[in-house]
Amino acid sequence: MAETPIPARTLHKGQQTRATILDAALTLAAHMGLEGLSIGALAEVTGMSKSGVFAHFGSRDELQIAVVREYHHKFEEEVFYPALREPRGLPRLRALFENWVRRVAVEIDSGCIYISGAVEFDDRPGPVRDALVTMVQTWQDALERAIRMGVEAGHLKPDTDPAQMLFEVHGLILALHHDARFMRHPGAVERARIAFLRVLENYAVPGVLEDKSPARKRAASARAVRS
Repeated sequence: MAETPIPARTLHKGQQTRATILDAALTLAAHMGLEGLSIGALAEVTGMSKSGVFAHFGSRDELQIAVVREYHHKFEEEVFYPALREPRGLPRLRALFENWVRRVAVEIDSGCIYISGAVEFDDRPGPVRDALVTMVQTWQDALERAIRMGVEAGHLKPDTDPAQMLFEVHGLILALHHDARFMRHPGAVERARIAFLRVLENYAVPGVLEDKSPARKRAASARAVRS
């Protein structure tokens, strides 16, 4: 006996409901961490029944993994894809970092699920940790490819170690998140930009960086104030 097809309108409504739940879950996770998510908390926030939420996410792990994937999707839309419009090499690498910094600046009052998730699940093996690692690794791989393209374009020195440069750039973001969100230090975003310029100066081929770039002007101003 053939199965009765599910009306397209019903599918569409179900997708809308799931999207609504995911949006609420992202907000909760940003403020409370992935461990703060529960079917009950989402039911209360969305005004749905627990069984209604459970119908879209069969378990807490499935809910947390869906949130990780949705966060990654939004991260790509805001940070990665816009940078692809820039030419390969330093222009794209700079765009990736600047877009990343802007996102962190927006997340100061909420939090970064990548960073908070790493703290929550660093020593807890399982599907949620695996999903987090996969998403973060995907982003790091993209950034490392951009660095390699910078070498191929002749913007970065031939002996540049992409993994080392990636480590240093990622470290700037972690420091920015710590100082801006935890310490509430004013000027943390600008310090991150100046530090990134210094990383570029260490790896860039001499003469490639523009003497009149905005970042160089800010770095020069900062040095003038300290002196």
